Amino acid sequence: MNNKMKYILLIIITLTTAFSFSQDKEKEALLAAKKANNYVYEGNNLISENDFVSAEKEYRKAISEQGTTVAGIYNLGNSYVKKGNYEEALYRLDQAAKIAISKPEKHKAYHNIGNVLMQNKKCKEAVEAYKNALRNDPNDEETRYNLGLAKICAEQQKDEQDDKKDDKDKDKEDDKKDQDKKEGDDQKDQDQKDKGDQDQKEGDDKKDENGKPKEEKDDKEKQEPQKPRPGQMSPQQIKSLLEAMNNQEQNVQEKINAEKQKGVKVKTEKDW
Repeated sequence: MNNKMKYILLIIITLTTAFSFSQDKEKEALLAAKKANNYVYEGNNLISENDFVSAEKEYRKAISEQGTTVAGIYNLGNSYVKKGNYEEALYRLDQAAKIAISKPEKHKAYHNIGNVLMQNKKCKEAVEAYKNALRNDPNDEETRYNLGLAKICAEQQKDEQDDKKDDKDKDKEDDKKDQDKKEGDDQKDQDQKDKGDQDQKEGDDKKDENGKPKEEKDDKEKQEPQKPRPGQMSPQQIKSLLEAMNNQEQNVQEKINAEKQKGVKVKTEKDW
């Protein structure tokens, strides 16, 4: 066998092996899909019997067999909706919407996402979900009706948020006014206190160390005779001296008058 024949034979064997491997993979995929569908079918039956726990297990088995089974993921999400587990439901439905290939599958997933969001009062997000659903099926009147409700709800929520914001802003403004008033009152009180302190200080300045008004002290000092300082005559001494001088002058005058009567001149000036 020449080299050319060997090369051709090698190619044939390779292609045969690849084809066989491909067939095996295809068979495995088909088998997995079949098992997954069976699990989904069992889960649907359990859901109809309101056995959500058992149905969830079957759907999880379907996903384990075939990770891309839209029906398994979608139905698992719906089972969470029925149980009230909206967070997990949103996760699974969003997962189903992303891996779905056909438009009907995407439409159903987005429609249910909108319903879950409405249950959670997330109306703005629900509007977008319903819009996505209508992009995949524009003729679904139920989705269109739900979209209208979601828009109304979203608008009401926006108005409520605006009102809350206005109330919050008003509260802030009122708080600022109260604060300004308080600061004004505090300043007024401080001014009055400062004026009182100033008046008190001025009053204290008018008092002596004993707390008596200085004016009273001055008046008392005017009424009381001043004590003579050392080396200074007292008023009483000065008065006595003046009286003595007057008496002496009177005696001298009497002598002069007596001498005049005798015709004798006297000297009124003293010699050195």
